Amino acid sequence: MTTPTPLPAFDPLDPAGIDDLLTDDEIAIRASVRQMCDSRIQPHVARWFEEARIDDVRGLTAELGELGVLGMHLEGYGCAGMSATAYGLACLELEAVDSGIRSLVSVQGSLAMFAIHRWGSEEQKQEWLPRMAAGRALGCFGLTEPDAGSDPGSMRTRARRDGADWVLDGRKMWITNGSVADVAIVWARTDEGVRGFVVPTDTPGFSAPEIRHKQSLRASVTSELVLDGVRLPASARLPEAEGLRGPLSCLNEARYGIVWGAMGAARSSFEAALSYSLDRVQFDRPIAGFQLTQQKLADMALEYAKGVLLALHLGRRKDAGRLRPEQVSLGKLNNVREAIEICRTARTVLGANGISLEYPVIRHMNNLESVLTYEGTVEMHTLVVGQALTGLAAFR
Repeated sequence: MTTPTPLPAFDPLDPAGIDDLLTDDEIAIRASVRQMCDSRIQPHVARWFEEARIDDVRGLTAELGELGVLGMHLEGYGCAGMSATAYGLACLELEAVDSGIRSLVSVQGSLAMFAIHRWGSEEQKQEWLPRMAAGRALGCFGLTEPDAGSDPGSMRTRARRDGADWVLDGRKMWITNGSVADVAIVWARTDEGVRGFVVPTDTPGFSAPEIRHKQSLRASVTSELVLDGVRLPASARLPEAEGLRGPLSCLNEARYGIVWGAMGAARSSFEAALSYSLDRVQFDRPIAGFQLTQQKLADMALEYAKGVLLALHLGRRKDAGRLRPEQVSLGKLNNVREAIEICRTARTVLGANGISLEYPVIRHMNNLESVLTYEGTVEMHTLVVGQALTGLAAFR
């Protein structure tokens, strides 16, 4: 009679045993990012959120570059060339510390760097990508405008030819990294349609006033971009990008990272609630011993596990070249929505302490309100999935 193999211990932060589906390399990459976040960011991030500033954003970006997470899923030009799944795991760990930190990395790698990598000239790639991968140059991505969010086709920013040059005029809004960026990827309407431009931020006529008074993503730089007669050489245009296909492909890259990242915020809030419930004593027992609290914990654990499984499945499809944009919308729609609900439930477990920055929960709740609507609102992703299901577009 054979002796049964002992079952592995139950891990409350991996209740479904999803780690069994990861490779040793993926687990090692995740551990490296988690260690950096725990040692370098976690001790300071609540204060950064409260003060609405990061002490040394350029120093932090250089450290992230040294870690290899900036454009880590891109090939060549100093980029790490990691898998989409590894990048997703990194996004989860980054957002577990704060959505603003994951946004910094996402905008740098999945928007600005990806735009140059996918749509840029060889000269543009050589000029910018190695410095951006190392964190020596910061990028931002200018698509959203004051009056053009979900409908980028209605953008008003214009680029006109003037001899061999291009001249850009317009405004972009809610731009992560804008005030600290060295280069902006700006999308503008031209006589030939929408085109993208690589704009060094020291170009005359370019300015990026920071947006203040945010109650979400406070540990993140958010700016307006103002383009007032910004003159660029012909070589500044992204030569391969024509129409909205260019910017939308970049957004799809960033949305994929959000599918993973939102689960990081959920895990952090669930972990705080679980720990608090075991320590908090009421009516002579830890509140974790009450049925209603256990129901909350079980529901949070269940939705977290389902969200990570969905993210992992989409990551494997992306690595296999089989991930459709509609599936990314499915992932963002589900995982951000469930992450917010996990954070709200965690807040109830902590009671009044749930609104204190001594715990991460209210910070994650506030941040996710932004994540819910950037890179595509709930309504837009719902309609993308609806169109995929029915074959009928309901956007207008």
